[in-house]
Amino acid sequence: MIQSMTGFGRGIATSKSKKITVEIKSLNSKQLDLSMRTPSYFRELEVTMRAELAAAFQRGKVELNVMVESIVPEASAVINADVLEQYKGQIEKLASRLSIPEPTDWYATLLRLPDALKTELKMVDESDEEAFRTACREAASALIEFRRKEGARLFDFFLSKIDNISNLLTSVDPFEQTRVPRIRQRLEEQLSKLDSVEYDRGRLEQELIFYIEKLDVTEEKTRLRSHLNYFIDTLRLPDNSGQGKQLGFIAQEMGREINTLGSKSNDPDMQKIVVKMKDELEQIKEQVLNVL
Repeated sequence: MIQSMTGFGRGIATSKSKKITVEIKSLNSKQLDLSMRTPSYFRELEVTMRAELAAAFQRGKVELNVMVESIVPEASAVINADVLEQYKGQIEKLASRLSIPEPTDWYATLLRLPDALKTELKMVDESDEEAFRTACREAASALIEFRRKEGARLFDFFLSKIDNISNLLTSVDPFEQTRVPRIRQRLEEQLSKLDSVEYDRGRLEQELIFYIEKLDVTEEKTRLRSHLNYFIDTLRLPDNSGQGKQLGFIAQEMGREINTLGSKSNDPDMQKIVVKMKDELEQIKEQVLNVL
């Protein structure tokens, strides 16, 4: 069964001190494009987790976002007293040199200056690492399940469109039986009007046969039918077969046969059928881009 490249997954895990939420969303892409937004203190874990996620997702534009909440009281920032003392001394000297008043609210002035607060480095222990990996794997599993469900919907969609093209191809047969004799009759009627022109009747017959053979669409119909069956067989390959690119190539071949069928038809009723087949195929091509 095919999988879609689009989807969303969320995973939540808790450690001794943190609640970690991981959200992953995926869109279609020719290759795997994996981006991860994690707090700086989890960066060391990104490398191994990235490799694991890349193997699971194969293709798609995948964005992973990690949110961390503390579940125990902790001070995340403290006042940098040494820096503020230096700032205050410089401001007092500057006020004296320029003969301007000192600030009336020292706290508001100093705390707005760069590095007034220093952030304490948040350490990651083993329970945080385990929670991070658990949340990532849970989110990845949810995304893959989403992809499978979306793939099942696409599977039904493709079967419906392939069936429509197959029925349209079958509807060509009645027109095919009368098309060639009608074209031949029209050509002969036009030639009969040229009374003053002499021509070799035998050569004309050969040219007519050659021309009519070029209008025959039996091979195009046979190849198109074969491509339709191949498309369905590819849809039914086992999970994680990465059929998306292969289905795209088959759809291109189907398009070539339908275009040739239209150019050879030389019949307004057949051309209407070909236009309908092209419309069904365009819908297939659009959705194939979402298949893993």
